Amino acid sequence: MTDAPRRPPLMPLDDALQRLLAQAVPLGMTEQVDTFDADGRVLAQDVVSALHVPPHDNSSMDGYAVRAADVAQAGVELPVTQRIAAGQSGQPLAPGSAARIFTGAPLPAGADAVVMQEDTEALEGGARVRFTAVPAPGQWVRAAGEDVTRGAVVLQKGERLAPAGMGLAAGIGLAQLCVAARPRVALFSTGDELVMPGAVPPEQMAPGAIYNSNRFFLRALLQRLGCDVTDLGIVPDNRAATLAALQSAAEAHDLILTSGGVSVGEEDHIKPAVEQLGSLDLWQIAMKPGKPFAYGHVNRATGGQAHFMGLPGNPVSSFVTFLLLVRPFVLKLMGATRLDVPAMTLRADFDLPRPDKRREFLRARRNAQGGLDVFANQSSGVLTSAHWADGLIDHPAGATIARGDAVRFIPLAELLS
Repeated sequence: MTDAPRRPPLMPLDDALQRLLAQAVPLGMTEQVDTFDADGRVLAQDVVSALHVPPHDNSSMDGYAVRAADVAQAGVELPVTQRIAAGQSGQPLAPGSAARIFTGAPLPAGADAVVMQEDTEALEGGARVRFTAVPAPGQWVRAAGEDVTRGAVVLQKGERLAPAGMGLAAGIGLAQLCVAARPRVALFSTGDELVMPGAVPPEQMAPGAIYNSNRFFLRALLQRLGCDVTDLGIVPDNRAATLAALQSAAEAHDLILTSGGVSVGEEDHIKPAVEQLGSLDLWQIAMKPGKPFAYGHVNRATGGQAHFMGLPGNPVSSFVTFLLLVRPFVLKLMGATRLDVPAMTLRADFDLPRPDKRREFLRARRNAQGGLDVFANQSSGVLTSAHWADGLIDHPAGATIARGDAVRFIPLAELLS
């Protein structure tokens, strides 16, 4: 009797990610976008400032610009010789005088401090001022270039822009930015059991039918990453339809992403179809949820290839594998330099006495006491857990958790941005 072939060992998640990223060569295509529209885009070149920010020494308070040496003690009175509002330029400040100044206004030449108006008393209708506090040189003065200096790289190539970065680019006068072109991603689901919400009311669902939830969150996740997404819907469980969908998607897309059908059953047509059109590796990853995962290429009839990724069909498995594998892959296609998963150490306010053979990603939420609660049902089919959670606990294989233990927590906020 011949022994059945032994299955290869499960692949560690870090090894799978390393193999994936080795295949993710940045696409290299760029485009100019309005700075207003650059949120979430990846910079294709360094952003260098052509000016100091602020361009001149200016006041950070409403008050009076003075020479600090002229106000050596409280009670000093000086004549007010000019008024300088934001956007105006004053005259050089004569010794022994003060200038009424407002927040953001350039400091007049000769002045080296600002006394805020709360530390002064206006006299003679504002013609003179008495100081009730003694200023130090540089007080309430924003120095030219203290934010950005001329010639400085203020945003780096490969950086993914957030609102503050957009404001920084605008602050140095850039109305447009050169960014990586959006990756073109074709998305489809497989499975005759899948039904679109609205197509059939719940009371008329056939036995075994389920609504297609994966399509909704995968499309949203891709769009949040900045991808140009083509939703190809649900592909029937037959070889011809699967081949046609893959071939068509490869021609105009950089990545084909599917959920479901990446196993080796008689109705799982993705594997043979991708192998017929290109190449495919089926990986069994040592993670929970999300063990089955597929990566490969689909050849284009016009030359070249599209990347292919097949996610598991269970919704939480699909959700977690997207965040931990697809997300960094897509970011690297865009040339992003930060691909790491941010994490923090927090206290577990629960017990997990039974270890698992695989590395687990538990859906958890921070509580008012600064610790973590875990969702009661960690099944890969319970999408409620992903909605309830605000992060994932990265739990090593073979380990237990006792209440009070320190655990590694990955907040979802950045992963979902």
